[in-house]
Amino acid sequence: MDLLQSYTDQNNEDGSPEQVASSPEASPPRLLPAKTSAPKVDDTMLALTVANANQTLSKPIDPTQHLVAFNPTYDQLWAPIYGPSHPYAKDGIAQGMRNHKLGFVEDASIEPFVFDEQYNTFHKYGYAADPSASAGNNYIGDMEALQKNDAISVYNIPQHEQKKRKIEKKKEMSENEDVEEDLNLAEVDNPASDVWLMKNRKSPWSGKKEGLETELTEEQKKYAEEYAKKKGEEKGSEKGEVTADKSTFHGKEERDYQGRSWISPPKDAKATNDHCYIPKRLVHTWSGHTKGVSAIRFFPKHGHLILSAGMDTKVKIWDVFNSGKCMRTYMGHSQAVRDISFCNDGSKFLTAGYDKKIKYWDTETGQVISTFSTGKIPYVVKLNPDDDKQNILLAGMSDKKIVQWDMNTGQITQEYDQHLGAVNTITFVDNNRRFVTSSDDKSLRVWEFGIPVVIKYISEPHMHSMPSISVHPNTNWLAAQSLDNQILIYSTRERFQLNKKKRFAGHIVAGYACQVNFSPDGRFVMSGDGEGKCWFWDWKSCKVFRTLKCHDGVCIGCEWHPLEQSKVATCGWDGLIKYWD
Repeated sequence: MDLLQSYTDQNNEDGSPEQVASSPEASPPRLLPAKTSAPKVDDTMLALTVANANQTLSKPIDPTQHLVAFNPTYDQLWAPIYGPSHPYAKDGIAQGMRNHKLGFVEDASIEPFVFDEQYNTFHKYGYAADPSASAGNNYIGDMEALQKNDAISVYNIPQHEQKKRKIEKKKEMSENEDVEEDLNLAEVDNPASDVWLMKNRKSPWSGKKEGLETELTEEQKKYAEEYAKKKGEEKGSEKGEVTADKSTFHGKEERDYQGRSWISPPKDAKATNDHCYIPKRLVHTWSGHTKGVSAIRFFPKHGHLILSAGMDTKVKIWDVFNSGKCMRTYMGHSQAVRDISFCNDGSKFLTAGYDKKIKYWDTETGQVISTFSTGKIPYVVKLNPDDDKQNILLAGMSDKKIVQWDMNTGQITQEYDQHLGAVNTITFVDNNRRFVTSSDDKSLRVWEFGIPVVIKYISEPHMHSMPSISVHPNTNWLAAQSLDNQILIYSTRERFQLNKKKRFAGHIVAGYACQVNFSPDGRFVMSGDGEGKCWFWDWKSCKVFRTLKCHDGVCIGCEWHPLEQSKVATCGWDGLIKYWD
């Protein structure tokens, strides 16, 4: 109590508690510093903002700052950037000249229409509105013209002025007509005169005087005739030029001493075993086509002959077993042949050409049995594989349809019209009761044979076009060549599901309809590619087994021999067909 009393007495005598000296009897001072959990804030900007609050132009935000530690005003956010000079400018910022690191920025904005209006007004009348004037009424340029025209712009002409101009234009036209009547009639009738040109002018470009026509020289006449003849030939080929169907036999004789035809298979042709091997070396090359070969097909079941479709409009058949020579050439198409297909016994075959025709040939005699056309390009042709339906032809067309003909009557019996792009493949599955088609619309569609209704539609966002499809020898799987450089496998069961575990890749086929195929025992998958290679994959492991460099350019087709398990034929756009063992 005595201590408290003495403290109050001292306080009352001196008048302020700050002047009281600390005595040894007083409470000890606190030595612990104050702590805060708030982060350290750079308050330099805040201090500057408070200091310059009364100024009209406030400091902008530092662009190098990653964190704003206060609430800036709108003017501070949108103020021009002051700061270090441009890295390539040696002189730094010239004060008073720059308010931006790239130069001087003015606070001015003008609409494109307003700019065009003032620009054209200035060029026509000599005055324009001053964009820097705040009121918008100040003008620059010719002030006398401004007063004379009442400050109108080119886009703001008064109605009475428009009427006045129309009347003046009409007067000018009538005066010109009066002048023309007074002119010499000979001048009016003379096409070389300016008067005739002006009177008969139909377009802005027809006022030009052209040189007088002179007679052509003999050389020019000859060239004109040749050009007209060439044009006529081109038009004829466009319309579908009629080409005579003919065939040439190249063998020694069409029948042997026993009376057997040259297409009959050798008696000793049979499979030695069921195990297939990958070929290693080239054993034969057939070179008879003058352009690329687009497809090859072995003779069904025996493979003693091989049929080839060329881009030189010809179809050729070659001997595989004996001489290795071309046996017959079939000429009937006027443009490149796209696809070929044998019937079950090989005695007849189909060809589809870019001349929009499908021809049915007799293999032995080379005669055309019948011709079909819808006026569209057929991309794929197939006969129904059933022995009792070998008269039914299916063709995938460029106009998105699959057309079905009865070849006995020549009539179209069905049209399957659901695709959204040109049809590329037709593949029969499920004991030939159904068929799968692929198209440029990047989808697969499954049809019941004879019923034009899709029973299964496969289309995913990741899918690409599939220009070639083959069936596995066990008929449970389809291999589809996808244009994203892989071969996809689909089941042929009810669901037609993608087998995600099986995928064959490594080759480059994007943009080419390279054929995909299987070995007869189903152990290997094979395909050509765009670089001229033939690829072989193991069916079970999906690993690349071997690659062969087969052709210069694209290796478009590959077929495994049906009987000889280690032999493969390939064809390419270099015009060659190669046989590998």
